[in-house]
Amino acid sequence: MKEKLISVLALFTSTGTLLCCVLPAVVATIAGGAAVGSMLSLFPWLIPLSIHKEWIFGTAGILIALNGFMLFKPIKKTPCNLEAGETGCEITGNFNKYMFYGAVFVILLGAFFAYALVPVLEFIGA
Repeated sequence: MKEKLISVLALFTSTGTLLCCVLPAVVATIAGGAAVGSMLSLFPWLIPLSIHKEWIFGTAGILIALNGFMLFKPIKKTPCNLEAGETGCEITGNFNKYMFYGAVFVILLGAFFAYALVPVLEFIGA
């Protein structure tokens, strides 16, 4: 149960990186700066998220690292005591792995938009 909670928290906090960094960049790319201004006036809580993006990425990174450690630790795992067999344990293990990989993908996407997109665009001259 603890691993499932950490997986959900890791995915939830990594999703915050999408809100602070990816959403404004995508809206600006598709609709322009005026649309970002309208979006920020409609959702003013995006501004503090963008200001404190280091804390968001740090928290998400720590939770994802903790999730990865708990998921792939070499220590002997606790046995499943299910009457139906090991099917429930396999389902839970697969769920945790999918949540972990999803959280890693989301935080990498957010990090690209937050820190690497502008240097890449400057490099190619766009």
